[in-house]
Amino acid sequence: MALITPLREAVSSLVRDGDTVALEGFTHLIPHAAGHEIVRQARKDLTLVRMTPDLVYDQLIGMGCARKLIFSWGGNPGVGSLHRFRDAVEREWPHRLEIEEHSHAGMANAYVAGASNLPFALLRGYTGSDLPKVNPNIRFVECPFTGEKLAAIPSVRPDVTVIHAQKADRRGNVLLWGILGVQKEAVLAAKRSIVTVEEIVDDLEAPPNACVLPSWALSAVCHVPGGAYPAYAQGYSERDNRFYKDWDAVSRSRDGFLGWMKRHVLDTGDFAEFRRVLAESSTAGREVA
Repeated sequence: MALITPLREAVSSLVRDGDTVALEGFTHLIPHAAGHEIVRQARKDLTLVRMTPDLVYDQLIGMGCARKLIFSWGGNPGVGSLHRFRDAVEREWPHRLEIEEHSHAGMANAYVAGASNLPFALLRGYTGSDLPKVNPNIRFVECPFTGEKLAAIPSVRPDVTVIHAQKADRRGNVLLWGILGVQKEAVLAAKRSIVTVEEIVDDLEAPPNACVLPSWALSAVCHVPGGAYPAYAQGYSERDNRFYKDWDAVSRSRDGFLGWMKRHVLDTGDFAEFRRVLAESSTAGREVA
């Protein structure tokens, strides 16, 4: 059953060194606040999983939290490369990063298999791709009924899945809507889960066909308004496109990145203080805003 608790306490009790951790969200509802708290608590040796690793994973990788990344496509959406990710892969800074790359379809099926308590996922995919040449976890099997050649990949079963959502009720049930990726499957595949939410209400008032995650499937719910920033939360906030553009400059150099992370993340107590310091930086000059 989900416990409604501060984010600091949820990360402290549920995210452990060496864990496999998935922070999922597609275009919006990306759990940046939780990612920052993982950095503040200096978790290390994590296997990070995500369909589309973007800025929050650039920060986690650059701060040395990650040992391995399991992913499909990584970049700064609409801008370019993730420079801390590239530095880890190409120059092993801050240390070597192991990577396991899949297609979007492969990752989605791997989460579904994990949520279904299956050891691997099957799909029609990867044929003609070079990914099987560099990823030994992509294999092919013959269908026992038709003889068709199908791709097989290990299921994804995180120790912890972290997502952001719009609402939770006081019993710990969670409602999310808008563009959904694999949040539901990632939560159901995980041993433990943390959900940050925009607000906690008496009644979810869930419309038909809404995505509701029941309290019994969750470990912790944390009230963190704006916790997806700079991504957006449909119905609550807009995407801060300038942040994504300016992150390219901030993250290009190691010293610039470390200085920004110290000022805005390590030296702030929580996500609300991060937003306040970020606003001050924006007013003072050309830092990410």
